Amino acid sequence: MRNVITIAGVLFFCVSGFSQENIQDDTSGYKKRVLESTEIDFLAGYYTQDGDNAAVTGGRGTEKLTDINPTIVIAVPLNDDDVLKIDAGVSAYSSASSSKINPFDGKGKADPFVASSGASSKDVWANFTGSYSHHSDDRNKIWSGKFSVSNEFDYSSIGVGGSFTRLFNDKNTEFSLDGNVYFDSWKPLYPKELQSFDDGGSGLNSSLFNQYTITGNTNYDPLFTPFNSKTRNSYSIGLGFSQILSKRMQVSLALDIVRQSGLLSTPFQRVYFADIDNSYIENFHLADAVEQLPDNRLKLAFGGRLNYYVNEWLVVRTFYRYYTDDWGIASNTASITLPVKITDRFTLSPSYRFYNQSEADYFAPYEQHQSSENYYTSDYDLSMFTAHQYGMQLSYTDIFTKFHIMRLKLKNVDLKINQYQRDSGFKAVLIAGGLKFVL
Repeated sequence: MRNVITIAGVLFFCVSGFSQENIQDDTSGYKKRVLESTEIDFLAGYYTQDGDNAAVTGGRGTEKLTDINPTIVIAVPLNDDDVLKIDAGVSAYSSASSSKINPFDGKGKADPFVASSGASSKDVWANFTGSYSHHSDDRNKIWSGKFSVSNEFDYSSIGVGGSFTRLFNDKNTEFSLDGNVYFDSWKPLYPKELQSFDDGGSGLNSSLFNQYTITGNTNYDPLFTPFNSKTRNSYSIGLGFSQILSKRMQVSLALDIVRQSGLLSTPFQRVYFADIDNSYIENFHLADAVEQLPDNRLKLAFGGRLNYYVNEWLVVRTFYRYYTDDWGIASNTASITLPVKITDRFTLSPSYRFYNQSEADYFAPYEQHQSSENYYTSDYDLSMFTAHQYGMQLSYTDIFTKFHIMRLKLKNVDLKINQYQRDSGFKAVLIAGGLKFVL
């Protein structure tokens, strides 16, 4: 179960590799295969985070979470021109934050800063994506299509997409167009204390309120109506342009547009109003309402990359993106990566990423909303903040694949670590690794 605030939470166009010379394909005779042999990637990541502004408890409470994400990606050449790729993975997480959907598990006092042990404290997300690409004989046109499905216990998604890429000027110039559509479905899960006020619920006569004593405002009467819509549709289109300016320099530009409609609120995220007296069970503040956000959102992002080849052991890769949406958020992202070739096979890549954003029109911290507002959220992902991310990646590449494990030939090994921190106190660490084999 995830706080899904955007399908394209990170909108960017990635151009990898660097060309020092122009290569023309001779299609009159031998035609080089797009992919010489089957490639298999084994990927895994460990992610941990913490903070004190959990959206599940209205902007106040623990954000502690850990996640393990194993993934396998298989790319199979069907013939000289066509490649089939299969991407399958799971994400298993344990979350002190989401455990507060039901803080009344009877094991210790209910408290927004203490993890509960109920079913919502952990979940497994599974994803499968299949894609197919076709390259023209001269390798100047590329068509691709993909299909994806993902599921967790309160959320599922189906996606389809496609792209077209055109290369000109001896492959020094590239244009691309891609589009994606996602059809998502919620199984709305509301905070435990509000479930008693759902359709057909018994309110203060439910077993929860018979089991516990309400303190503070004992006439607990939340502003709660279950969501009518249980679907979310997302439509995206992206335009890309890339140009090799010289043997040392490459530039790329991208424009992404995303339109979302449907249930864009997260049903289990609480909100507390300043003009309503507080009601408590033990140390836990009972929800006044759940997050309410508009059922439409338009997002725009424009960015670019500049890669510069300094010498045989150093490349400078820079990136900038500007993002804006009709919820009032505007953001800037800038990053730099400096791959340093230590030996013929090892590359060390330190990186830095800067990010800042303005506050959404509908955001306010814990107990600062008014009950007369139409839309409200205390999700700090929609707040104003500045973030810094520091990373280091070590890569091993053996183009001759000398190391074998049975029939698998090792081509690449990658290990990276990223440390992320916001000025709100939220912090996270990601450790990820990957092994690429060829058959």
